[in-house]
Amino acid sequence: MEPDVSIETFSMIRIAILPIGQIPHQTLRDYYSMFLHQHTIPLSSISSFYTEEQKSPFTNQPWDTGSLRFKFILGGSPPSPWEDFQSNRKILAVIGVFHCPLSPDLDSVIEEFNGVCKGYASARVARCFGFFPCDSQLEDGGKKGENLRLFPPADRQTQEMHLQTMMQEIAASLLMEFEKYVFQAESAGTILKTPLDSQASLSSEEVIKAKKRRLGRAQKTIGDYCLLAGSPVDANAHYSTALDLARPTTDYFWYAGALEGSICALLIDQISQNNPALEDEVRYRYDSVILHYKKSFIQENAQRVSPVSFELEANLKLARYLCRRELAKEVVELLTSAADGAKSLIDATDRLILYVEIARLFGTLGYQRKAAFFSRQVAQLYLQQDNKLAAISALQVLALTAKAYYVQSRASISDNSCINGVGSSRVDSGKMHHQSVVYLFESQWSTLQMVVLREILLSAVRAGDPLAAWSAAARLLRSYYPLITPVGQNGLARALANSSERLPSGTRSSDPALPFVRLYSFPLHSSQMDIVKRNPAREDWWAGSAPSGPFIYTPFSKGEPNNSSKKELIWIVGEPVQILVELANPCGFNLKVDSIYLSVHSGNLDPFPISVDLPPNSSKVITLSGIPTSVGLVTITGCIVHCFGVITEHLFRDVDNLLHGAAEGLVLSDPFRSCGSPRLKSVPVPNISVVPPLPLLVSHFVGGDGAIILYEGEIRDIYISLANAGTVPVEQAHISLLGKNQGSVLSIPYETLNSALPLKPGAEVILPVTLKAWKLGLVDLGNNSGSMGRQLRDSSRPSLLIHYAGPLTDCEDPPKGSAVPPGRRLVVPLNICVLKGLSFVKARLLSMEIPAHVGENLPKPVYVENSASTEANVSETKMDGLVKIDPFRGSWGLRFLELELSNPTDVVFDISVSVQLDSTDELSVGQDATVYGYPKTRIDRDFSARVLIPLEHFKLPILDGSFFKKDFKPDEAAGSRNSSFSERSAKAELKASINNLISRIKVRWQSGQNSSGELNTKDAMQSALKTSAMDVLLPDPLTFGFRLVRNNLSKESNDSRPKGSVLAHDMTPMEVLVRNNTKDMIRMSLSITCRDVAGENCVEDTKATVLWSGVLNGITIEAPPLKESQHSFSLYFLVPGEYTLVATAVVEDANDILRARAKTNSPDEPIFCRGPPFRVRVIGTA
Repeated sequence: MEPDVSIETFSMIRIAILPIGQIPHQTLRDYYSMFLHQHTIPLSSISSFYTEEQKSPFTNQPWDTGSLRFKFILGGSPPSPWEDFQSNRKILAVIGVFHCPLSPDLDSVIEEFNGVCKGYASARVARCFGFFPCDSQLEDGGKKGENLRLFPPADRQTQEMHLQTMMQEIAASLLMEFEKYVFQAESAGTILKTPLDSQASLSSEEVIKAKKRRLGRAQKTIGDYCLLAGSPVDANAHYSTALDLARPTTDYFWYAGALEGSICALLIDQISQNNPALEDEVRYRYDSVILHYKKSFIQENAQRVSPVSFELEANLKLARYLCRRELAKEVVELLTSAADGAKSLIDATDRLILYVEIARLFGTLGYQRKAAFFSRQVAQLYLQQDNKLAAISALQVLALTAKAYYVQSRASISDNSCINGVGSSRVDSGKMHHQSVVYLFESQWSTLQMVVLREILLSAVRAGDPLAAWSAAARLLRSYYPLITPVGQNGLARALANSSERLPSGTRSSDPALPFVRLYSFPLHSSQMDIVKRNPAREDWWAGSAPSGPFIYTPFSKGEPNNSSKKELIWIVGEPVQILVELANPCGFNLKVDSIYLSVHSGNLDPFPISVDLPPNSSKVITLSGIPTSVGLVTITGCIVHCFGVITEHLFRDVDNLLHGAAEGLVLSDPFRSCGSPRLKSVPVPNISVVPPLPLLVSHFVGGDGAIILYEGEIRDIYISLANAGTVPVEQAHISLLGKNQGSVLSIPYETLNSALPLKPGAEVILPVTLKAWKLGLVDLGNNSGSMGRQLRDSSRPSLLIHYAGPLTDCEDPPKGSAVPPGRRLVVPLNICVLKGLSFVKARLLSMEIPAHVGENLPKPVYVENSASTEANVSETKMDGLVKIDPFRGSWGLRFLELELSNPTDVVFDISVSVQLDSTDELSVGQDATVYGYPKTRIDRDFSARVLIPLEHFKLPILDGSFFKKDFKPDEAAGSRNSSFSERSAKAELKASINNLISRIKVRWQSGQNSSGELNTKDAMQSALKTSAMDVLLPDPLTFGFRLVRNNLSKESNDSRPKGSVLAHDMTPMEVLVRNNTKDMIRMSLSITCRDVAGENCVEDTKATVLWSGVLNGITIEAPPLKESQHSFSLYFLVPGEYTLVATAVVEDANDILRARAKTNSPDEPIFCRGPPFRVRVIGTA
């Protein structure tokens, strides 16, 4: 059998192209490629070389439309025993090709060429072509004979034109030789034999039959030459004669041959016609051809030679003629019949050719798996031959079939975008196309695929191709490890190791082996490396841009072709980056990965390799790092792995396809799940861009980065160091607060940071920050109940947020429209651990009445509102500085706020209370004179203590009606805008007064030398003052006072009685002073009462011990607004002792203010005002 047979093969002239002399292989292929363009020579182009010596036997030669067909055979071929049966099998022309620069001696070239031509006895024409001759060779070429043809040096197009002319000359010579042969065959006859003819002596009848057959065979041979000469009409006539002569002689074999020739002549004659009936005619005639080939089978020759090969070739020719999808069923039947006949073929080479042709035709139909099956049969025939060349051929055939079984090498896939397009063409959603999964892995064919890969491995080992063997073993181990026993897995590992030993160091393979590598995650930048977009048009350039973290996600960006589901990742030139990948070794042997690093196709990232050891059936997450080297986009497709002695690229997309196929049940196993790794969602590779170098601030706390342990209310200064670890100076910076409890940061060093700008690389700045511990809530107390040292949740801590950026551009004159380098965001968490400090048990309001002594003068008033009086702010004694006398009540009546504190900690606290009064700029004593401190109170651990806070400094000087409007209901409409506004103003003013009172009282604590703080007494004070705010803040409407009047009598210098005392049995003049603290006139009825130490009235009873002069009851007084009124009287004490004077008044026609202050509801209820008691010390006379 012959390869590549078709019906048109009968009309093709075989020409052997033979290399002469030394000629490089690539040069020979270039020369041979020029001949391929000359496979058809029109008859009209050879007329100038054709000479008709006598009338041509090809009477119907189509000179205008016909042509000669050439089939070039590089290197020639041995003669076929079937040349007489089919003339197209003969080598009818020989063309020698030599390269003149390597073959300078033309004589030796001609001698070698003539020697080669002796092996081709059937050749009618011989020519020797020399290319690129020198000048001397061109001169000698014409003297060496007519068969030598030299092609002068020229370009390829010129040489092809020259070669076309030479081929036209050869075609004309062949046509004339065919005419001579036909004349000879018709006149003298020719003996034509085939291997089927009996070699034994023939009987007389058989001799007569042989003579008759010779005539039919001669006509069939003449028809063959007519086809070769391009005259199908003449060929058909001779074939018809041959059929008529072969039929009565039962020469079925030659009959079938003549019938095949007539089919070829029919096709060539009607090649330009569209005749639908032609196909049916060809099908009908070939059925007859196949039938007659079967009839020619002779049993006694079956072991020596058989016509089965021609019968099968007829099947193949008809199948190739009908080969199209519409007639696929008929073609498959023909090919199946041919495949069944392969068992009858004697020669293994014939079976090899048959399977090759069947596989090619199935492939043409698109039946790839059937084509692959027969290709494997071809490979098995090659493997039956124990030689290296056969193994190489088997390896090549199996490499072609691997695609049909989906086990092909990645290097053989032409569409690299299907496999390698991981960057921008990567499927972002993580869902792979079903066909792509099946294309790579198909579990239904697992056993057959393993067999194919095992055959490829065996062929590669026999062929001595270690790289192909390594690739086959890698694919077998990677794709089918679940079906391979541990012993088989170890065997494949040894095969990989043995193959790598025969490969040079650094060899790369397109097919990865182990381990399986998948993208695990892109670690987020730390809070010290966040990147933010920069808006140079705004002063707050960071506003409106979220931190990258390190991703910048803008799903609604306009004008960008990128998929919105893809994230953007920004890397900085010169700063290390990291990617987490997971490795899996699902096999039963220890896997040593010599090196693994990121595969970066963009070339702007320097990856760092690491080595990994993976135990059997284990997985491991590793960190791969690198440093960006230049600005631009980064394309990371996978990892470069050096394992088993070969470098391979493991693509992330391959593993994603595999895992998706495992989830769909299309893949044998998930290697990561089989190693105990949890199922992870597919991680898409983001759009990674590299920006120019940026500054990098690194922070740490001076004194250590541990937790800052504070007690509630503690105030402490901490120091934060900021150092520029980048290569670019910091030119812009801004500090703000982030998170909860921002009020705990009392001071932020804005000026300190701004004064340090620009902060050059390597420079450092220290920022002082003042902190105040906040009050723990119920949740925080629950968190700290287990351990006092446990830190609070991160969500409760405040943080310093620092936005900073470098220069806008790297050059002085940036190009217009250039991108602005981004800025950065540094988050410095203040690791504050607040511990429970002093706790409030309860707070209450206490009042005390300390009667004043009647003297010559009233106690010095403290007019807080009067800035002109310096006496009000300067005390003569320590007691005056601690407790000030009420200027309007004129007594020692006091109110205290008592706070009960508990110390649950294990340290001692010193509590100090200070009260700040309003100060003025005119005071010479300075601001410290208005702050009064009280003795410290120490609270030991696990003890409680009470702290008293005096409230007598905070009385208002005037009783104003605005504080009571909320309690009034005037006759006019209550919903008027003015009344509502006045009511809100009154409430606000009262609330402001209470807040002012609370803000001026400071309760501070100290523990040791470095720990101090302030207690938050606001809530406790507000709770205690909630019901008594009016009594504490507002003065009484009327205040009363008594003093002695000496009536300008000079006091003797030797008077030794105590100050403020009076003598018994002496008329003592006195005055009662009544002050109106309101803005309205008050009319009252004043009464004065004197009581003894027993509380009995000592002026009205019959046993009175005090006589008086003047009016003591029913005194009518009209007190002007904010003024004092006096009333004089005299008392005569009969008995020495302690007496008490009390003034009372009944207000007549009380207004709303007085009723509101007295908290009365009835307008008819009288208003009583009682003054505090004043003591009079009466001494007896000597």
